[in-house]
Parts: sequence; C-alpha cells; structure tokens
Amino acid sequence: MVTYAWVGLGNMGSRMAQKLVEANHIVYGFDINKVARDQASRHGVRAVESLPEAVKDADAVFTMLPNGEHVRRVFASKDGIWAHAPQNAILIDSSTVDIGTSRFCHRESGQRGFSFVDAPVSGGISGAAAGTLTFMIGGDLSVARRAQRLVEPMANNVFLAGTGTKGIATKLVNNMMVHINLIANSEGSQLAEALGLDAKVFWDIISASSGMSWTQQTWYPVPGVVETSAANNNFEAGFAANLSLKDVTLALQAGEHAGLNLPGAELAQSQLKRLVDEGLGFKDCTLIVKYVQQHGRVHGYND
Repeated sequence: MVTYAWVGLGNMGSRMAQKLVEANHIVYGFDINKVARDQASRHGVRAVESLPEAVKDADAVFTMLPNGEHVRRVFASKDGIWAHAPQNAILIDSSTVDIGTSRFCHRESGQRGFSFVDAPVSGGISGAAAGTLTFMIGGDLSVARRAQRLVEPMANNVFLAGTGTKGIATKLVNNMMVHINLIANSEGSQLAEALGLDAKVFWDIISASSGMSWTQQTWYPVPGVVETSAANNNFEAGFAANLSLKDVTLALQAGEHAGLNLPGAELAQSQLKRLVDEGLGFKDCTLIVKYVQQHGRVHGYND
C-alpha cells in the first residue's frame, strides 16, 4: 500500500485519484475548490483543507493543475510541496505545462534533494475514469522506473520518454498532432456530406483506408457515427476548446523556440481561438467543424 498526495482534484485529477483508491492505496487530496474536495471525498479520497496536510506523509506527490503558473506556485510557495513534502517522496507532475516550467521543477527539485518526473497523460476524462490513460514519463531512469510502478493503477500504457522534460515534450507534440487531425476530420466529414455520402458508410470506409486516425475513430464530428463523439451531445466538452487552445499554443511556443514553421498547428490554433473568442471555449474542441460550413451550422449542434 502506497500513500499518495494528490494536488488538483479537477475533472482529470479526481478520476485519477479515484483509481488509486480503488487499487487499495491511501490518497490524501487537496484542491482550493471545496466542491472538488467534497466530490473526491465521496469516492474515497481523504480530502484535506491544506496542501501541507496533504503531502506531509506521502510516498508520492502528484500534481494535476491547469497551467505552469499554478504548478510553479504549488511547488515553490512557503506552503508548497518543496517546503512540506518528505524528502524521500517522489514528486510527479502530470499537468500539461510549458517545457520551461517542467525544466524549472526538475532543476529546483534536484537542488532541494527531491526526485521529480514529468508524467503527462493522454486519454482524456474517459481514460482517467476507466484507468486506461497513457503516461509519458521524463526523468532520470531510476526515478522514472519508480514512477512507472506508481502510475500503473491509472494506466493502460506507460512509456519512459527519456530524460527530464521529455515526457511533457512528447505530450505537446502529440496534442498538436491530434488538433491538426481535427481539421482533417472537420473538412472531410463535411465534404463527404456535401457529396451525398452516407456518414456511417463513409466512416466505415475511412476506418479501413489511409484516412483513418485516432480522432476519426474517437471524435468524429458527426452525430450517430461514433459513440464517443461530442456531436452526439450538442458538442458538450469531452475535451474543452479552451484546453485545446492552451495545448496547441504551448506546442507552437516550443516550435518557435526550436526555429520551426508549424502552419498546421497555427491553423488549429486560429480555429480554436475563434471558438474561445465566440464564448464557446467550454464546448468540445471538435466544434471547430462548424467553420467548414459558410453558414456555421452543423448537424448535432444547437446554439
């Protein structure tokens, strides 16, 4: 039995912590949102009212937070992880952040005598609830192997991506590719409709052809074709557009630093930003499909 501290009990973190509880581990959870703490408590997490209380006896401390600013604050503040976690605890950040923040956490953790890995995930809320996430772990090999064992109750796949920051770098590139694929599915689904193709027959053909992708299999933006599509539920968020915009923007920042041109990612960013600017950032990222139609209306969406 392992004692975990979990910092950040949002849509992802709460479900991930619950899988650890179901695996018979002890999980102390903290979130600044009392509602989130109360909901986690109903699923067996030992929710506490302060971060120091959550981490003080932990074998492993997980963070799952909205952005790099939150991660830096949670680690570095006087009431933060470095000030209150046991020295032998392994620190694991599963947030999607900029590479600079991850590098900061690796460097500063090491200087303080802590073991740290970046361990972002892919699979979304449904994967967190099912315990089928993919983890991408970056850090020193011996520490990464320790982390690998600790994430197993939440995971279907665990990859050791390389040294520090290689996990988050993998995640940013993966999410950039996902969102570029969204554009292909948006344009392809609407062109198929305009040419009079049956949506399900077309999807079946693409599933056996070279146009097949994970997004086509999982997020196809036409109602009644894929069970897991947000189009079946008025594009209520499985992965919200504002989070997608954050991830693509982080990938573009990394590309700029590397001196690369990423026009596909720039197009994805512009369409996601358009959704956010219209006040639709809370809707699913696949709602960018509406921009294929000049009138902005698509099957499955009632504004």
